[in-house]
Amino acid sequence: MSTSKPGTDLRRLALSVLQPGFVGTEAPEWILRDIGNGLASVVIFSRNIESPDQLARLTSQLRAENPSLIVAIDEEAGDVTRIESATGSTRPGNLALGTVDDTELTESVAADLGRQLRGAGISLNFAPTVDVNSNPDNPIIGVRSFGADAKTVSRHAAAWIKGLQSAGVAACAKHFPGHGDVAVDSHHGLPSYDADLDRIAAQALPPFRAALDAGVRAVMSGHLLVPAYDPELPATLSRRILDGLLRQELGFDGLIVTDAIEMGAVADRYGIDGATVRALAAGADAVCVGGEDAEEATAQLLATALVDAVAAGELAEERLAEASERVRAFAEWSTELGRSAPAGAADGAIGFLAARRAIRMTGSVAESLPLAAPPHVVELVPATNLAIGKETPWGVAAPLSERLPGTTSVRIHPQELRTRAATLEASALAPASGRPLVVVVRDASRHPWMGGALVDLVTARPDAIVVEMGLPGATAPGAVHISTHGATTASGVATAEVLAGTR
Repeated sequence: MSTSKPGTDLRRLALSVLQPGFVGTEAPEWILRDIGNGLASVVIFSRNIESPDQLARLTSQLRAENPSLIVAIDEEAGDVTRIESATGSTRPGNLALGTVDDTELTESVAADLGRQLRGAGISLNFAPTVDVNSNPDNPIIGVRSFGADAKTVSRHAAAWIKGLQSAGVAACAKHFPGHGDVAVDSHHGLPSYDADLDRIAAQALPPFRAALDAGVRAVMSGHLLVPAYDPELPATLSRRILDGLLRQELGFDGLIVTDAIEMGAVADRYGIDGATVRALAAGADAVCVGGEDAEEATAQLLATALVDAVAAGELAEERLAEASERVRAFAEWSTELGRSAPAGAADGAIGFLAARRAIRMTGSVAESLPLAAPPHVVELVPATNLAIGKETPWGVAAPLSERLPGTTSVRIHPQELRTRAATLEASALAPASGRPLVVVVRDASRHPWMGGALVDLVTARPDAIVVEMGLPGATAPGAVHISTHGATTASGVATAEVLAGTR
């Protein structure tokens, strides 16, 4: 005897496990309609945000259809920011916090962020990144990690989660089972974490265990191959990893969310519809989509794929119902978390304090700083990965100009360095003649073109001040080398204060 639900009920189940994004600063009609038809979550991106007040109105509009709607955002603070994408984050990211290594500070920064998100109506934040960045050539994690040491990452992951959730916003530990020791960006291809079980247990899993102990109720799967557990399927699509490792071995009974299902690591091989079905079958409870594919047709495609997969016997209806129930339970819990949190607004000051404490300097600091005259600032600009908004400002020139009027600046991209010597002479060295030169880089050790340009500049100007706003590495140091451990607005301001001697 069949126990299958009628088609409309089955489609409600399918909609309930999707977490789509959308375009616009007001909720489109299709989103409101789908919420009425069972959609239980939406994801907010920078394209949906104009101001805090507007975002609060948007989330209220969404919740008018369902008061327990999960409204999620990918707000790591640091380099990956949505709520401050237009201005840059006023809080430093994870590497800066891990460098300071003060868990009380980390908890305070996360709580301040949580108050801002809660005030805007956000109930779930896809953060923190708890990956251990053990591979310095990692193109996607880098400064998003608390560091390269599992113990440090574990301490700060727990503190960040406690801080965020104390303010009434649910945290989500990512990217399970660990995205820190790879050399491929999963937005474009399939990375492989080629470690044995012992190394994974010692290196990648401790921060996730710490996150679970800290009370996290959501974990995001990573789109990476982990051959020690499953040589064929990426973690998001692997039952051995989602059920066997995360559920059974680690004992996690909360919400498993996928990373964006349209990312190349899974979509290129399986399609977003096929990857969605496989993720649910493997044990995922919610499918995040819409960072790039934010159209109504995409959400309908995925819902139809799930319904059809049940009909074809490719996805057990009981598995879909189980996932839907976990989404419902999480929605209730996160709603109550927000209601019960103490009132309070974000003040922002803690972020600048943390950014100042994260700065590290080497070289002839006393002789070179503060600058004796307005400098020429050269910012070498890499292409950013898709996790970082292209619109998000970064650098030192703008805040330094406010503190040292007369500061000049230039931004140089790799394509402008085909004739490197001529470009550097005309854009960097000649304008800096007779005045201080500040060279700002971002992950110079990962970008040969940037490292080469930096060597040329420091060779020509040994008195140059070098500011690294990415992952510190072996690069030409200059007279003074400043590491900010992130490229946020807060870090830029903190660096400008040091250069100008205004603090």
